[in-house]
Amino acid sequence: MDYVLHEVLEVQELASFKTNCLTKSKTMRALVADEKLKRIMEQDVQTSTRQLEEFSAILSKAKQS
Repeated sequence: MDYVLHEVLEVQELASFKTNCLTKSKTMRALVADEKLKRIMEQDVQTSTRQLEEFSAILSKAKQS
């Protein structure tokens, strides 16, 4: 599948945003005392990590095209 430039740029922008969110969640998680909030933040870390892997795969395919 071929991607046009604006699609690649949007995926890069989303990946950048998700990277910032992931960094914040990982950093703030250590400062949180509430266990329920810690679980929510851990779920966010897992989800963001999976999404970044998907974005990486998309960008790899786009570079090969």
